Amino acid sequence: MIRLTVAQAVVRFLAQQWSERDGVERRFFGGCSGIFGHGNVAGLGQALATSTEDLPYHLSRNEQAMVHTAAAYARASNRLATLACTTSIGPGATNMITGAAGATINRLPVLLLPGDIFSTRVAGPVLQELEDQRSYDISVNDCFKPVSRYWDRINRPEQLPSALLAAMRVLTDPAETGAVTLALPQDVQAEAHDWPEELFARRVWHVPRPLPERAAVFRAAQLAKSAVRPLIVAGGGTIYSEATEQLRIFAERYGIPVAETQAGKGALPYGHPLAVGAIGATGTTAANALAREADLIIGVGTRYSDFTTASRTIFAPDARFLNLNITAFDAAKLSGLQLVGDARDGLADLVEAFAGWRGAPADYRARAAELTREWDAAVDRAYSLEGSPLPQSAVIGAVNAAAAEDGVVVCAAGSMPGDLHKLWRPSGPGNYHVEYGYSCMGYEIAGGLGVKMAVPEREVFVLVGDGSYLMMAQELITAISEGIKLVVVLVDNSGFASIGRLSESVGAERLGTSYRHRDGGPLPVDLAANAASLGATVLRPESVADLRKALEEARSGTGTTVIYVRTDPMADDAPSSEAWWDVPVAEVGGTTGAAREAYEESKRSQHPHLTPPD
Repeated sequence: MIRLTVAQAVVRFLAQQWSERDGVERRFFGGCSGIFGHGNVAGLGQALATSTEDLPYHLSRNEQAMVHTAAAYARASNRLATLACTTSIGPGATNMITGAAGATINRLPVLLLPGDIFSTRVAGPVLQELEDQRSYDISVNDCFKPVSRYWDRINRPEQLPSALLAAMRVLTDPAETGAVTLALPQDVQAEAHDWPEELFARRVWHVPRPLPERAAVFRAAQLAKSAVRPLIVAGGGTIYSEATEQLRIFAERYGIPVAETQAGKGALPYGHPLAVGAIGATGTTAANALAREADLIIGVGTRYSDFTTASRTIFAPDARFLNLNITAFDAAKLSGLQLVGDARDGLADLVEAFAGWRGAPADYRARAAELTREWDAAVDRAYSLEGSPLPQSAVIGAVNAAAAEDGVVVCAAGSMPGDLHKLWRPSGPGNYHVEYGYSCMGYEIAGGLGVKMAVPEREVFVLVGDGSYLMMAQELITAISEGIKLVVVLVDNSGFASIGRLSESVGAERLGTSYRHRDGGPLPVDLAANAASLGATVLRPESVADLRKALEEARSGTGTTVIYVRTDPMADDAPSSEAWWDVPVAEVGGTTGAAREAYEESKRSQHPHLTPPD
């Protein structure tokens, strides 16, 4: 037996957890991020201070941000590793809820260890305790329940082993993973207990590759026989399961064009003859035109968000869906024929099962290639724009060129993710990292930090708008203090460009979407000076040529650089996707008459996709 406090036992256990897939083992926890205070400093703080060799500690500046960092680390690790996050009780804990929601929505493993109130209740109500007249067993940490895939409160040391094992089961299960919360009462954290040595033995969690049911594969082959206009929609599961090579083999064998969701972008590299780019509300005209004509949609690792389906308007009403997904929940969407299993091995099964199918006809492949060439020409024009302020599409083009083969672009909310999805030319998986499941402002710099920690050999380019920057810029300090290099392109358009345009289109007249004085004049705010005050090297290019030079200088440097550029909030210089997104317009009032009519017309093109079973 080993006598340790509960907090010490948690740290020692986490340091011995490993993941394995395809014979490759790696530490599951790359470290523990934390902000200490009332509720965790005497427990986990003390434990981490005396055991940092196998579980390094990273000081963050914002609790929400450190969960974003952990989620980005997990995504860049293909969900085979993550970070733990610890906070004090009260606001320190609840600050993590937004990050937890983002991780769970994006199916990314993160472990949250918030401090909690006294389990013994002898000192209650303690500082930061939420009192609830229904039960003394409720704290603010109960708020994590709906955004966690597993939640537990450790009221006794004896509960810890089963809770830790349950947490690891969920974190390493590709079908169940998301945020896991273990609430740790502050008195229990410091309590000593005799633990069995086996609890701290090196433990390897084998990440499975389950195969789809043979009967389902047979049904899929039968469904494909009649298809003449097939289209693959590659989602994030394609990349997480490292199925991109098998996707290429499958697509080439049967001549099927491949469209990509936000999380699946890079599943096929730009320039591949069958890569038709982004699909949906922020998609390419090539992918969307093919989607409207397709008679068979093969979804691989996608959850079919409203952006992917253009709010269920992008696919033909009679299109059939064949969905390969690790979760039955996603495989069943859009009345699809369900193939529940791993993307890589499932695609290998389909290659064999479809052997009797001739695949897509030559004229369909030629049409896909021609549509892609037309879109490429539109992107070339968008990338070559000049102006002052700089066009956003030209900024993206310059970053795309600077990223080259080894770079990673990181972004999240606003107009930038939509333009990136359409315009970015990925070199392959891992080159494109945009959080668009939760579309969380403030993710960008924190997420870039997590990516760089997970893949330090790659150059990380963070694209962040002024709105997101003002919500969460402080992780620049974390990057600098940890010696982690980021290239941050701070795009200032004096407000919220994306919501501003949307606001105008629905009759809200850009209310609350610009950073200006009430009299209409500009605010005396200098975001570049702010970045410099946080310790970053700052460059201020004023032309596209200057921007290219600044990116080259930042890439060749060794520290974190912020490149500050101004863009026009009224400009919409990216080519249209010619797709729709369902945002309701007020039925009456103001100037919404024409907008409401257009909305109702688009609503009529939505399809329930209730294809009857065979």
